[in-house]
Parts: sequence; C-alpha cells; structure tokens
Amino acid sequence: MRTYACVCGNTLFFDNSLCQTCGREVGWCQNCETISAQEPQGGTDWVCMTCNTTNHKCENYADWAVCNRMVPAFEDESLCDACRFNDTVPDMSVPGNQEKWARLEAAKRRLFYALDRLGLPYGARDDGIDPPLSFAFMGDPVDQGPWRRMDDAEHVYTGHANGLITINIKEADDAAREAARVDMNEAHRTLIGHFRHEVGHYYWDLLVKNDPVKSAAFNDTFGDPENPDYATALDRHYQEGPPEDWRETHISAYATMHPWEDWAESFSFYLDMRAVLDTAEQLGLLAPRADAEQENVDLMLARYAQLGLILNELNREMGLLDFMPQVITPPVADKLKAVHAALWDARRGAMAA
Repeated sequence: MRTYACVCGNTLFFDNSLCQTCGREVGWCQNCETISAQEPQGGTDWVCMTCNTTNHKCENYADWAVCNRMVPAFEDESLCDACRFNDTVPDMSVPGNQEKWARLEAAKRRLFYALDRLGLPYGARDDGIDPPLSFAFMGDPVDQGPWRRMDDAEHVYTGHANGLITINIKEADDAAREAARVDMNEAHRTLIGHFRHEVGHYYWDLLVKNDPVKSAAFNDTFGDPENPDYATALDRHYQEGPPEDWRETHISAYATMHPWEDWAESFSFYLDMRAVLDTAEQLGLLAPRADAEQENVDLMLARYAQLGLILNELNREMGLLDFMPQVITPPVADKLKAVHAALWDARRGAMAA
C-alpha cells in the first residue's frame, strides 16, 4: 500500500475521504488508481484533480459514507468496482450497523487492492467468472426478549460457499472480535484476516478444484481433502483440538483442521506477507525488489522474517501482540511456495488472456 498526495500537498491515505488540511473531498479514482482530490462540478459530477476524469461518487459513498470510491461518469454504474460485488449488506435500521459496514468495506477495499496488485482473476456473475465472487455482510437476528431465542440454524457463520463470502458483522465490533480471539486462542483475529482467509477458499475453487494436475499437487502438499471429509475433520478438530506439534507443520492451529483450511490459512498468510512487504517498500522501510525478484518466494520469505523480527520487538515495547507470531518452518514454507506457484500461474494466465 502506498500513500498519495492532495493538490494542496498534504499526504493522503488509502482510507481517506477528506483531506484534513484543505478540506477537499477525496476518493479513489478508478481511472488513475489513486486517492485524489475530487472537484465538484454541480449535480453529481466530480472531476479527479489528478487525471481530469469526470466521476460520480459510488452510491455507498454518497448515501451511506461507507465507501470512498468514485465511478467514471461514462460508466452506467451506480456502484464502484468494489461495492458491485456485494450480495447482501447490513440492515441500516439497526443502530451501529453503518459503522460496522464501513469497517467491513474498508477491509474489503484492501483485499481488492492486493488482488489487483497480484494480477489475480476474479469477477461477478456478469463477468463470466465461475464461480462468481460476491459478499454477504449479515448479522444474527436481534434477540427480542424471553419469547425470542435463536437456534443454531439462525446464527450467521463467517465462511465461503460457491464464491459467496459471508461475514458476520459482529466481527466489525472490536470488543466482540477480541473476545472471540481470546476464547479461540488465536494469535490474531482481524477483519482483513477474515477476508484473506475466505478469499483463499474462493481461489481454491477457481484455480485448483477442477484442474486434475493442480488438484494432485494440492493433495501432495496439503493432503487429501476427501480423507477425512470436511464434516468429520471439523468435528474432530473441535473435540480434540490441534496436535501438540502443529507449529512444526502448519501456519496456525486452525490450519490443522482440514487440507482446505490449511490452504486458506496459508493463502491468508501469503496475502499478509505480500501486503506488508509492499507497504514497507512503498514507505521506504525496505528497498524495492527488482522485477525479477518478485517471483523469488525464498527472498520474500527471508525479507518478511527479517521485518517480522523488528516489528515484533517494536510491538513488545508497546505491550502489543506480536506482529508476526507465525513460525515459517520448512513444511510451512513449502505450502506458501505452493500458494505462490498457483497464484503466479493464474497471474500469467490472466495477463495472457
């Protein structure tokens, strides 16, 4: 992630919708792919002060202030290139849901930024992508007193199915999410982490599932997903927990549950790593890698481990959780390399199309 500049010279960040120095409204321009000052033109038109494209605000920016993206005026679209993937959004009549939705959208925009930086394919139903990618942000039914109780079937579970990523909006409540992190003994539990994990399942469906060669390679690295089946593995995991030596072979305890979760957890960590290194390079903390080094996964792992040690110590000085609690053992590195290979192959395919 990089920083941007307002026309007044102030530094702008990826989540900004307003310049704090000059008061100009700003937004992500799809044409020049920057956070730029937007000059009002009357009506719903705005002009990007970086590339002079005439835009209008995404409907979710204009109506709900949960987005900060612009849509080119020549496009017959009301939603931006991130919000158009929404299948279900929170009920705005419930107090607090607008703030939670805004946090979810902010994390989702970072996900799309990373996918675009990697050049990965994705699309909605109208794009001809199978499975189509979409998002549902939903809350549990409101408890209305002693005569209204939820059963298990009514709870909203964060997960992925056939391209639809569902996230329970209570994950956007910091206190609730931290309580769940402690209860489940997780090193980290973040909104962006949920998106990166669930999109890992999406890319398994998109890139691996129907390819015999890639499926065989997956089985060799992560294990056979049919033995045991997912339901059996899930029951066993929550009854017995992870094996004591899980750190020797897996990136997280949850990754031990089933090969699909091992892939998704490895995928999520890979996106973490790429995003952090990209930001560190953009902000001058690390020297940028040459183009030829972008595909060198061993170099990437070494640079991330080096940066992680420094950031862990800085966090400890502030009494915070370790920035990088994971240990990259040789088996874990092999899994990250498998994810890297699958994504780089998909990138080349997308570029050749």
